[in-house]
Amino acid sequence: MRRRGITSVELAKLAGVSSATISRAFAANSSMKPATRARILALADEHGFRPNAMARVLNNNQSRLVALVVNTVANPAEAEGLDQLIRRLQEQERMPLVLRCADHEDRSRLMRIASTYQVDHVVLYSDAVSIADATRIFHSAVPIIASSEPLEGRDISDVRLDADAATAEIVDHLVVQGRRHFVYLSGRASSHVDKQRMAWFAAALARHGLVFDLVEHGDYSYESGYREASLLLRRMQPDVIVCANDLMAIGVKDAAAALGHAVPDDLAIVGHDGVALAGWESHSITTIAPPPGAVSAALAEIIEQPADVPPQQRVIACVVHWGRSTGAPN
Repeated sequence: MRRRGITSVELAKLAGVSSATISRAFAANSSMKPATRARILALADEHGFRPNAMARVLNNNQSRLVALVVNTVANPAEAEGLDQLIRRLQEQERMPLVLRCADHEDRSRLMRIASTYQVDHVVLYSDAVSIADATRIFHSAVPIIASSEPLEGRDISDVRLDADAATAEIVDHLVVQGRRHFVYLSGRASSHVDKQRMAWFAAALARHGLVFDLVEHGDYSYESGYREASLLLRRMQPDVIVCANDLMAIGVKDAAAALGHAVPDDLAIVGHDGVALAGWESHSITTIAPPPGAVSAALAEIIEQPADVPPQQRVIACVVHWGRSTGAPN
């Protein structure tokens, strides 16, 4: 049988403080003498008191819940980014509510269920969910966009990446090596992130009078990178394959090795996202990514802002993580 804990009024009497002081002891970032807080928390543990989060929502209209709308947590890039953001949210004493939307039959229904928890913020990572749908369903939450979907005049906080300079750095390096035939392996045709990455490379190639010889489509998985590269390398010999993410780049590298193509001598490979796996000695993929932790830090800073602060737009410059798949500049 579950034991009944004491109420906040009873705890206040035991501690010899007001009910307001009890609330402050459990509130994030409240000013209180450490000794007083420690004494109250010790009494709460001893007598089984736990604050009622739902009551807090009714009292101050804040749940400290943050909905994180993602495609999938199976992708290392999304998993690593989520891990960083969740750690920062927990440091702020906020609780994440993760919605995995990639193959859900009814994404709108999933978000409606989550919206009943009265979340304070919703961070939209998933490019499978539109800004319009997310803001309509989470109408009382503060939206933050991290999916690169065009804002189209919406007054919404936004964290975006800028890989223009990093992309140009890689293309310049590859062209100096004498490489002229580039192929792009995309992840999903509808992805705003993917379209932007391909556009950066197309612009960098254009400065050298070059274009992609071919654009093929995968699905961000290792298997699709391996499959598409196996088919591609049997019918043509590109100098460079640029992949929409690191998992596909690793698949391309393994397919090239299976077909007897030396990397980077015969074929250079570029990835995106900077996942830890890409840097392993057995893979060593050259990849484009934001500085570690930069996106999660920007999102957490926006979430921590008072409600009356206007929406913010943050742009984070990406950098090149050089690997053996292209060779590094001298």
